Amino acid sequence: MKIFNLSMECYPVAKVGGLGDVVGALPKYLNRIEGIEASVVMPWYNKIFVHEHEFEIVFDGWIHQSHHTFQVQVMKEKSKVLGFDLYLVKIPGLLDRDNPYGYWDESQQFLAFQHGVLHWLTAMKIRPDILHCHDYHTGLVPFMIENCPEFRFLKGVKTIGTIHNGEYQGQMNWEMSGYFPWFYGEQWGQLDWNGFINPLAAMIKCCHAFNAVSEGYLHELFESFRGLEGLVRQEHAKAYGIINGIDVEVWNPATDSFLDFNFSEENVVIGKQKNKIALCKEYNLDPDLPLFGFIGRFAGEKGADLLPDIVWRSIQETYGALNIIILGSGDKNIEYQLKELTQSYSNFALDLGYKEYLSHKIYASSDFLLMPSRVEPCGLNQIYAMRYGTVPIVRYTGGLRDTVEDVSSGGSGINFGAATAKDAVHAIHRALHIYHNKELMQRLLHSNMNYDFSWEKSAERYLEMYKR
Repeated sequence: MKIFNLSMECYPVAKVGGLGDVVGALPKYLNRIEGIEASVVMPWYNKIFVHEHEFEIVFDGWIHQSHHTFQVQVMKEKSKVLGFDLYLVKIPGLLDRDNPYGYWDESQQFLAFQHGVLHWLTAMKIRPDILHCHDYHTGLVPFMIENCPEFRFLKGVKTIGTIHNGEYQGQMNWEMSGYFPWFYGEQWGQLDWNGFINPLAAMIKCCHAFNAVSEGYLHELFESFRGLEGLVRQEHAKAYGIINGIDVEVWNPATDSFLDFNFSEENVVIGKQKNKIALCKEYNLDPDLPLFGFIGRFAGEKGADLLPDIVWRSIQETYGALNIIILGSGDKNIEYQLKELTQSYSNFALDLGYKEYLSHKIYASSDFLLMPSRVEPCGLNQIYAMRYGTVPIVRYTGGLRDTVEDVSSGGSGINFGAATAKDAVHAIHRALHIYHNKELMQRLLHSNMNYDFSWEKSAERYLEMYKR
């Protein structure tokens, strides 16, 4: 079975969030199953990985967008270093930039990527068994291969859509239809949702099957999906909920090269303490205090707007009997408020931006990881935390509900109900009681490291969906 994963992100080439981690791991584990050949196709970015590895040009052609003609080059990484074939699509002027997102012409970029991929496959007579489209950025592919005569060679190829985050749907005005490859006009309704072109809605309508990245998130989409609730209910027969796994070879505290001190379950207490001491020294924190971490984008869906109040309340109410470290960036107002708090509290550290190495260090050093998410389709941070012996504190929603059972029921972490600073701080107070119960805390460290969230299980679930 030949599977092409189409995505804007893939770790370690280019990663913004969990999408990159999933696409960087799923095909690697699928390829360990006999009879599966999984690849990744993504845009070319001006990134270190691209310059440090050798690529060969396997296709050179042209596409038309509106009144413009663009060159399309497809490059293949030669050594298969990631455990799968990696193809990069370079379109000078559109897909030759530093980062995946944040440009004014994103809609045109994403359209060009999808058009370029299908043009390459058609021209080279490459017909995969499955085209696996990740999020709305590639959500128009199922429509295009069925309704654009240019790609009639691919007509009938099975398409899968994965919803990593339904908050982003790629909605665009109908004027953008001029940038599409020519399609049968009577099929416009498959693109339309409430008077706009909606790539995520089109993906759900046109693909052969789709999945959300956890059972809990799939059920939430039936009730809250930014206007697509009726559509996902209508198409429920082809819907699946598949929890993401993690790459246990990358996320392994015993071998992780980012850590100051490696450790396993046998020496988790000592290992975490050594890493904590090193991190606290770097950020002028007291290593004798419990350490609470947050890693993520400063966005409303992550509950990041609650962080300034959470930091202030928790330090005030505990009389400073804890440390907090936050790694992230995004909303400038949140960044400003957090920077102001660093001036007032010596036991609060802030590092703006995203640093892969630092995220690993925080997972390994923290006693608790805070996730006050309003929306969390799957969540990987809580799984990484458990893998590194850290106790997750999560709002009971989406994939967090599927992966973190409350310690009061014998689970791995602490749940709270409402996305409010008050509820989060109450959960922090509960965490402090656990921290000072050394026997319970050590039991949690050991049991959390034993949870199996590896990709082997999740890859098998994806394979079942492909076969059906």
